[in-house]
Amino acid sequence: AGDQARPRRRRTGATIALVVYAFAALAGTLHIATVASGLAPPSSTGLTWLTAGLLAVIPALVALTRNHPNSGRALWMAALAVVAVSALHLGQFHAAESFWLVELVGHHSSIVLAFAILYQDYRFALADLFLKRALALLVLVAFVFGAFSLVEPWLRSDDNLLRTFGMTAFMMLWAGTALFYPACQRVIRAFVDRVVLTRVDYDVLLARLADDVLQCDSAKGALDHGSLVLAEALTAESVTWRVVADPTGPPASGCVEVCTTETPRFVLDIGRLAGGRRLLSDDTAMLDRAALTMARRIDALRLSDERYERILREREIRALATEAELRALRAQINPHFLFNALTTIGYLIQQRSPCALKTLMDLTTLLRSVLRSEGDFTTLGRELELVQCYLEIEQARFDERLRFTLDVPDMLKDFAVPVLVVQPLVENAVKHGIAKARQGGTITVSARLGTKLRIIVRNTGATLKTTGQPGSGVGLENVRRRLHHHFGTAGHLTVLRDTDGTTCAELQLPTADVVEQPTRAPRSAAR
Repeated sequence: AGDQARPRRRRTGATIALVVYAFAALAGTLHIATVASGLAPPSSTGLTWLTAGLLAVIPALVALTRNHPNSGRALWMAALAVVAVSALHLGQFHAAESFWLVELVGHHSSIVLAFAILYQDYRFALADLFLKRALALLVLVAFVFGAFSLVEPWLRSDDNLLRTFGMTAFMMLWAGTALFYPACQRVIRAFVDRVVLTRVDYDVLLARLADDVLQCDSAKGALDHGSLVLAEALTAESVTWRVVADPTGPPASGCVEVCTTETPRFVLDIGRLAGGRRLLSDDTAMLDRAALTMARRIDALRLSDERYERILREREIRALATEAELRALRAQINPHFLFNALTTIGYLIQQRSPCALKTLMDLTTLLRSVLRSEGDFTTLGRELELVQCYLEIEQARFDERLRFTLDVPDMLKDFAVPVLVVQPLVENAVKHGIAKARQGGTITVSARLGTKLRIIVRNTGATLKTTGQPGSGVGLENVRRRLHHHFGTAGHLTVLRDTDGTTCAELQLPTADVVEQPTRAPRSAAR
């Protein structure tokens, strides 16, 4: 279809050209005839026929070139030719009785030509520098003339009251022009930007750009998105950005600096604009505001990254300090525990040597349990194995004075607990409860699961005598500090004394690390 339309368009164009040349030839013939007859050239009739012919071909020219890249230029060429011929006709063939408007048009048609050329080749500059002000001034003049035409009959009236009223209205309208002109300028500026220049609303564009760059999480993302938005708004071939380590002097033409607080800084390079247009004052102001918006977002991202890195460093430092303190606390527990166990073995060797070998084997099992523990956590089951070995060693020392029971369901033995968190409670019960009671007592270790895991060490021996908070010795304070490091406020250790003399040390641990196991009957070990 396109191939078939091309020959038809060529024929139509050739026909239009022949019509124009025909009218030009007719006008030329009439001019020659005028000279031959001794009259002053040019021929008025020839100019009239030429003007009429040009006016006749304009609709056909518009229809023919409506989809052509140079359609606007072809239309303007025809329009300018019509204005030029008519201006020449009106300017040279006038009489004293001619109407003043005809004389005005004839003598000043060149102004129309000048503005037509400016609009064709410098459309945006003309609209930005002249058209907005000229249209606003014309609207203001029309407003003044219209207002004056309304009050002028009152001013000419013979009635004093009407003349006074007309003068008052005239003064009010005179003052009203000062209020009308700024609003008129805003309306004309919007009309030229939207209709003549087809320019987007820069205020809306900048507000949308500010919202969009807030969603960008990197300087590259903010610059890429800003470049795309600006290229679309300016109808530019491209808007790209580049890094400038330390810019010196003002940016080159077609470049906009993104002035961030710290280096590296960036520069936006504006490519060629569509239609050969140039950057106008409003465009430059919009680009400066857009660059400032992107710069502030980049500064905020850099500040956020610095804060994030500082927080990470502080967390790493705190983690290292906490790990070092935990190791120190654990190192404090191990020698303390081993010292007491070795003291018990030494006592058995001296007083009850037949039991020494079995107790030594229990100590070996206990030491193996302590030394094989890796990391800061173990399972509740392994912790109970260590507690059982320790109690069997102490039972060999105290005989029937020490009785103990372990009442922990199997489903809780896979629960993760800090290493050596139950043994100090049992050791505290033996040292301060059983050892100081003539009749001895019973130590019960139990565990129950609710909103938290509750591990209870109950001692029926002597009442613990501590200063300050119950259970404030070195071993229990060590446990409290380790719980705080591992669980914060979610882990607790409380030591309470009942009225019957029973002392209960209770651990409360968060249940996030519970491993689901099939429910089995609890195992009770009594000695």
